[in-house]
Amino acid sequence: MISQVFVLSSKGDHLIYKDFRGEAGSDVVSLFYEKVTALTGDQPPVVMKHKDLHFIHVRQGGLYWVATTTADSSPFTIIEFLNRLTALVKDYCGSLCEKSVQMNFALIYELLDEVVDYGYIQTTSSDVLKNFIQTEAVSSRPFSLFDLSNVGLFGAETQQSKVAPSSAATRPIQSSREQGGKSEIFVDVIERMSVVIGSNGVLMKADVEGEIRVKCYMPSCSEMRIGLNEEFSIGKSQLRGYGAAVRVDECSFHQAVRLDEFDIHRILRLCPSQGEQTVMQYQLSDDLPSAPPFRLFPAIERDTGGRLLMYMKLRCDLPPKSNAVNVCATIPVPKGSISLSQELSSPDQSAELKTQSRAVVWQIPRFTGGTQLSALFKLDVPGLSSASMLEVGPVSLSFELPKFTATGLQIRFLRLSPVQPSPLQRWVRYVTHSDSYTIRV
Repeated sequence: MISQVFVLSSKGDHLIYKDFRGEAGSDVVSLFYEKVTALTGDQPPVVMKHKDLHFIHVRQGGLYWVATTTADSSPFTIIEFLNRLTALVKDYCGSLCEKSVQMNFALIYELLDEVVDYGYIQTTSSDVLKNFIQTEAVSSRPFSLFDLSNVGLFGAETQQSKVAPSSAATRPIQSSREQGGKSEIFVDVIERMSVVIGSNGVLMKADVEGEIRVKCYMPSCSEMRIGLNEEFSIGKSQLRGYGAAVRVDECSFHQAVRLDEFDIHRILRLCPSQGEQTVMQYQLSDDLPSAPPFRLFPAIERDTGGRLLMYMKLRCDLPPKSNAVNVCATIPVPKGSISLSQELSSPDQSAELKTQSRAVVWQIPRFTGGTQLSALFKLDVPGLSSASMLEVGPVSLSFELPKFTATGLQIRFLRLSPVQPSPLQRWVRYVTHSDSYTIRV
């Protein structure tokens, strides 16, 4: 049972406030923000208590989504509710950010009225809510597939006729009725890598977590059939097919997915609702089908002038036709580092010394597969000693790999039955993110 729901910006601004039961005053909003900001660390506890009042919150889109309760409610139920509420707001408003919430506050209040009644959760299904929600979303700019020139998915330069822009799936689901009858379906295969590479170059850990997301802009969706690799197998005992095996350790599916064709033909069947939903989640541990995407070859020494020299050579082991974008290497440096001079192998790179975090941040906007880049960093460190040189590392990498999956999972086909009478655009997109990519030096 929920007493209140409110949304705060990262600065504590009150964006949304809804009191369902009148059990606590509006001053609890300021009380929550004071408790959050008073705590040390980047991640405050999800559940906090003040007297008989419990605060349960999630952080999405740079905002605090908070629910309060005075009853003995399950915190996991309320956390799941808040996550579904943020997904609903994203579906109906198009994006999840402070500006979007401010521009669509009337729509969000209407959603809260339908979702929660006197503190009791009624429904979070977009299929049910679309019959009751009448307020239209307000977009900051009109949507157009042709407004981004040649900038495609996740910043990669692509041909528009082949790749949908990354903003294509960030419009309200209700806008599909205003697009001249045009219907669209987006299927995104998103993977996150956690890798640890030892100082000798040996791969010590490699985990991949992935999911298949479907976002539907069709007023009435028929059955969708998603075909995966025929060689897709779950566990080592189920290797199948004649091609290169695509294996995962664990796999789970959305409750709406029918699996009667999955065991034999590797086909997922579902009737997607309007909005975004995760139809499949999977995990692979310590058995990547290919080499890690990046290798680092460091050399660290002290010159005759007492400066710390760090020579970094970073190699991208992706296929030559693939690219990594938004690559960022964070290199911890000794305490007391005061200045940095650099020599970079290409002009589009950049680097700076972050004195507060004691790290050199090396940024590469675009990295072509099969190539390598190098950088020489010269640091002035007063009182540099052999012990302080040991403070260098480990190096953390963050990156995005468009049109690439670490597991090799691919979508063979995407079909709807019966065939839609109106024109339908189907988009399949792949991206791999770095969750934690650490290289010891």
